[in-house]
Amino acid sequence: MKELKLMKGNEALAEASIRAGADAYFGYPITPQSEVIEYLMFKQPEKITGMVVLQAESEVSAINMVYGAAACGKRVLTTSSSPGISLMQEAISYIAGAELPCVLANVVRGGPGLGTIQPSQSDYFQSVKGGGHGDYKLITLAPATVQESVDYVKLGFELAFKYRNPVMILTDGIIGQMMEKVELFEQQPRITEQFDWATKGKVRGKDHVIVTSLMLQSEEQEKVNLRLQAKYREVEKNEIRYVTYNCDEEIDYLMVAFGSCARISQKAMELARAKGIKVGLFRPQTLYPYPYEAINKLASKVKGILTVEMNAGQMVEDVKLAVNGKTKVEFYGRFGGMIPAPDEILNALETKLIGG
Repeated sequence: MKELKLMKGNEALAEASIRAGADAYFGYPITPQSEVIEYLMFKQPEKITGMVVLQAESEVSAINMVYGAAACGKRVLTTSSSPGISLMQEAISYIAGAELPCVLANVVRGGPGLGTIQPSQSDYFQSVKGGGHGDYKLITLAPATVQESVDYVKLGFELAFKYRNPVMILTDGIIGQMMEKVELFEQQPRITEQFDWATKGKVRGKDHVIVTSLMLQSEEQEKVNLRLQAKYREVEKNEIRYVTYNCDEEIDYLMVAFGSCARISQKAMELARAKGIKVGLFRPQTLYPYPYEAINKLASKVKGILTVEMNAGQMVEDVKLAVNGKTKVEFYGRFGGMIPAPDEILNALETKLIGG
């Protein structure tokens, strides 16, 4: 049965991983996501479902454990926060190159460098443009609520196995630390299927399967890349998700924001509409694949677009690509762990677009 609970975002994500039938979690503590591994250690899911939970000696070790478990065809995940995700980039590229399914969650904190433990959205480029080496993509989901953090774990595993590709849940310290009412889905069974792509030894006359991303022949490496690019086109065709607010009516302006910034922008939109400003809000739920076409259609209806982010301006580049010169695009952001207030966003809308 579904269950209603009041939960902190990080703990809800951890509980969702158990209920999603995860076979293993490998991670390392780092603020502001440490509650994920703390909750899993406390809950001891190995006694409930047989799920393995292990604190590795570092983020590098954790992601390589994910690589190994994913190569065996298991449902496996890790979580970390910005500097920790940076340490994982080499292995994430290997996992993408080997076409293995897994779920990664980044509870973003302010940077660059060790930065601050306060929330940020400054890992957008790293997540959607490929933070490691080579031509690869992570399917990237951006929750704006604790409920979506729960739902995206289950969805993340579904997409990861559908496309044999890593899935990134890009959240932040606000959603990770806040408490909200969530509806938890029913316990899912762990995987029993034996996948033909998973690593295995030679058994009963069947050839062994070696999982690798190493291709020494350029012709073979190009074939891998062409296959990956074809897969990404399928993802872009089938998996775009977004939510709009007040965009079905006549509007003069549009705000675009993701994750926790979208929640704050929703309040700014309400303040603007109370002043008679006709503004709507567009919230991408998938950052890759990005909803270029949907934003392009809305761009034809408005006098200008304001992109709101907790960074120095990253998603705004994709908004500009989507708009393709149809209307003016402006940016407002706070960074380094600072959180924009609704009245700041309203002021930016008025000064950059309406009075600009």
